[in-house]
Amino acid sequence: MGFSRGGQAALYASLDRFQKLWNKSGAQFAAYIPFYPDCSTSYATDTEIAARPIRIYHGTPDDYNPVASCKAYLARLQEAKRDVVLTEYPDSQHGFDSGLLGVTATTVSTNAQTARNCKLREGEGGVLVNADTKAPFSYKDACIELNPHVGGNPKRVKQGI
Repeated sequence: MGFSRGGQAALYASLDRFQKLWNKSGAQFAAYIPFYPDCSTSYATDTEIAARPIRIYHGTPDDYNPVASCKAYLARLQEAKRDVVLTEYPDSQHGFDSGLLGVTATTVSTNAQTARNCKLREGEGGVLVNADTKAPFSYKDACIELNPHVGGNPKRVKQGI
């Protein structure tokens, strides 16, 4: 399970290729549970995943890691007959579960960088490439934007999410 960047790690940890590279113990997770991950990176063979459920939780208005890129990846995984489900919250921004920490208002994360308009793919030798420019990805790319919104949603926290 992971949240935001950790959600991205939790999501892509399911890739068979990464399991073969890094999982020397052979232990398997029961499931992969990413919360509001960035799904904008297309890795080579990214529909070849562990035979375990993936359950993604995301807010519809999230402008830090937009849910649209997760929907695109979800569609590719479902086409490949993988066990993946997206639960979408129409009233929740990025970090909607932070109400557990007492954060109940949505605010701008001043000067925080977001790759919300970037389309990344794995290139030659595993290098992440900006799909639009074909150049290696950098947080200085024109697709990088600033000031996304974050904040807890007390309604979701009350529901145990």
